[in-house]
Amino acid sequence: MRRRLFFILPMLVLLALMGFFWRGLYLNPTIVSSPLIGKPVPDFSLSRLHNPKETFDQNQLKGQISLVNVWATWCVACRDEQQTLLVFSKQNVVPIYGLDYKDDRQSALQWLAERGNPYAAVAFDPIGNVAINWGVYGAPETFLIDVRGIIRYKYIGPITPAVIRNDLLPRIQALRREGT
Repeated sequence: MRRRLFFILPMLVLLALMGFFWRGLYLNPTIVSSPLIGKPVPDFSLSRLHNPKETFDQNQLKGQISLVNVWATWCVACRDEQQTLLVFSKQNVVPIYGLDYKDDRQSALQWLAERGNPYAAVAFDPIGNVAINWGVYGAPETFLIDVRGIIRYKYIGPITPAVIRNDLLPRIQALRREGT
């Protein structure tokens, strides 16, 4: 009996692990639950990228549905999404605000001058403390904010036309129907 148990127990453990790994193959890595969904944007006040004497804070995210896109010049995936954000911003569906994360101001200004600026305003977070309060794991990440300043959705990864079409636009339209 002990001999049989000696072989059966490792097989059961192996089968359980295989089941967990099999399940993991079908999970979407861009969907990470955030404890901030349904909660107000964390309080913050940062200098604006283009004008360090002006500030950008959570109050400027109230009164309209908007997106906050966390990006940086060192972020390879941010390069991939830049053109998509430019095209989307020109459609004037919602304003897009940038949060320049752990970056160099001059590099960021040059980046936007060369690649185009899809943002209504950019907050400069050189140390990354504000991004940490938002629950940011890295860049790019994008948050959908309702008119009351409540975080309604978080997308991790580069924004693509498919993400806009399948994830963002339906949520934006639902918020407009709700009036929030």
